[in-house]
Amino acid sequence: MSTVVWTRVLRRDAAAGDRRLELIYIAALCGAFVGAKAVYFFAEGWRVFFDPSVTPEQLWLGLLTGKTITGALLGGYISVEAAKKMLGYAKATGDFFAIVAPFGLMLGRIGCYIQGCCLGVEMDRHWYTLSDAHGIDRWPAVPIEFTFNLAMFVVALTLYRRRAFNGQLFHIYLIAYGAFRFAHEFARDIPPLIGPITGYQVASLAILVLGVVRYRQRAALARQ
Repeated sequence: MSTVVWTRVLRRDAAAGDRRLELIYIAALCGAFVGAKAVYFFAEGWRVFFDPSVTPEQLWLGLLTGKTITGALLGGYISVEAAKKMLGYAKATGDFFAIVAPFGLMLGRIGCYIQGCCLGVEMDRHWYTLSDAHGIDRWPAVPIEFTFNLAMFVVALTLYRRRAFNGQLFHIYLIAYGAFRFAHEFARDIPPLIGPITGYQVASLAILVLGVVRYRQRAALARQ
């Protein structure tokens, strides 16, 4: 999906002979991959080294497969901004991704639901709880995140079609997702890293702050 969107942006600037977006796209992909892996390892992946019950096969499987969207957002965005600065590219590139990112996360959460991962905390049975593979009632973390991203997809698509908040849509998504994920993390079954705070909440705060700072910077430039 990111390739399709980036190709559209690329064609827009290719007409003017600007090929720097190709390098920015490569930087985005590399940054997203590294960020997804690094934040997962920071948040919980490191625990496998201290768990005596983990077999060598499970250790390698965890190291090779564990990733997180919070790290992908963080790493991808930082890499894009760094590449744009190095290449002297000043145009906004994120408005399309404010539509693609929540849609991609919706697809990802469907996969989580099918696989039974990314669970909520245990709780008493209510009409909204979900039972895991062991019959334990849990907070519906995956449907809640799916619903949030569905709402953000509709909002971003509406704003984009109305040409509102040009150049700021992805910053708005970063702010909204960072705040949502930080709050929702308390209801997910993730081991804390510092006190009650999980590693994913630290990453979520970084996404939130990054979105606010870049929104203000771009707004200040627009007023000049």
